[in-house]
Amino acid sequence: MAEIFTPFLTAFILAYALRPLCLWLERRQIPRPLAAALSMVVGLSLIFGIFGLLIGLLKFEIPLIKAQLPEWIASTQSWLGPKLVQMHIDIDWGAFKSNVTAKITEHISDNADTLIGSTIDTVLVSGSSVLSGFVNGVLIIFVMFYLLIDWEHFFGLIKKLVPPRAQETVHHLAMHTDGLLSQYLRGMLIVISIMAVFYSIGLTVIGIKGAVALGVFTAIMIVIPYIGITLGLSLAVLSALLQFGMSTQLVGVLALFGLGQFLEGFFLTPRLVGERIGLHPVAVVFALLLFGKIFGFFGVLLALPISAVSLVLVQYLWSVYAQSSWYQK
Repeated sequence: MAEIFTPFLTAFILAYALRPLCLWLERRQIPRPLAAALSMVVGLSLIFGIFGLLIGLLKFEIPLIKAQLPEWIASTQSWLGPKLVQMHIDIDWGAFKSNVTAKITEHISDNADTLIGSTIDTVLVSGSSVLSGFVNGVLIIFVMFYLLIDWEHFFGLIKKLVPPRAQETVHHLAMHTDGLLSQYLRGMLIVISIMAVFYSIGLTVIGIKGAVALGVFTAIMIVIPYIGITLGLSLAVLSALLQFGMSTQLVGVLALFGLGQFLEGFFLTPRLVGERIGLHPVAVVFALLLFGKIFGFFGVLLALPISAVSLVLVQYLWSVYAQSSWYQK
């Protein structure tokens, strides 16, 4: 069922996120079909731009890993060798160096282009995977386009399915959910913009190559709680180690990300996003694992928005239950 619902859920979420842009274009006297198409171009360009940033980082860091590997082994030998001798442990560092280098060279290509090419070749081995991915991509674009065009008509049909006696309640819940998600998305966009500038400038001052790409990528990954900042920090630390080794630049990277987390966690997110979702940290981790298991990586991105919608329904059901005569008695 996850394979069936994932493309439709993806299309609905993208259409919901792009609807404000589509409405803005319509108010500029642009026909609705053209406004929907332009909105989709903008949204898909942003998605491919994010993947392009990640590919750019890999393209720069993969050759550095291979180049710096002998120096890392030599540093490890000079630091660890005397301690092993004292423990009467003898290691053939020459053989170790050659074996590790051979293994790394075997699994890591010379650059990201070759790595991505080999990955595509591996995927192409399975024709069903390629066909399924192509069909899902076309289906997402098709559904997203018609949702943007017929948004009011689509929800008008859904409204007709709701009994008249429940329409007021359903409308209230829908408006509450829409307001919650709208505020969350607007707040997150502002937070991402500010943190992208912060990390890009900070990494540039430290001297990290590819600072802008790494800063923007780290800021975008904020949408994934805990996992996103860990990924960004890991890439930044790896870049610092590859370029400068154990130096003051590494300390600068750690201090920058510590300050960034403090700024984002205690000032920007509470003020711009606020406690609108209201999920406990344990519930956040559970949502990430649950939706990631069901919908894959895209489910991780949608875990918090979907949890916000679920929280509105849970709160309503609890209020109904708490006011019931059975509970009161």
